Amino acid sequence: MRVHAGQANESIGERLVSEETAQVQRGFRIRGMVQGVGFRWWTRRIARELDVSGDVRNCPDGSVEVRARAMPSRLEEFAERLAEGPPSALVRSVEVFPTAEPLPDGFDIERWP
Repeated sequence: MRVHAGQANESIGERLVSEETAQVQRGFRIRGMVQGVGFRWWTRRIARELDVSGDVRNCPDGSVEVRARAMPSRLEEFAERLAEGPPSALVRSVEVFPTAEPLPDGFDIERWP
């Protein structure tokens, strides 16, 4: 059990609730037939359904990059949905990577810089 500075008077129940409600942030690189098939628009729709914040963009190498922030259980479900993709796509792999860049509060479709 960890006790953080300034939390010595906090009950175990309060600490568990705060850890369960903390949002996490991750990046995803989706490879396969994922461009030109509506993957970004589908991703934004799924993100909004699951209350996930972040962005999605096509990459020059033909993959799609997603950066997302949400409650851990929501982010896990989001990752599972990304691995399935929309009916018009063929997802071959999903790579998860750490990301710490600031993300929008909603979910945006971005263009590669």
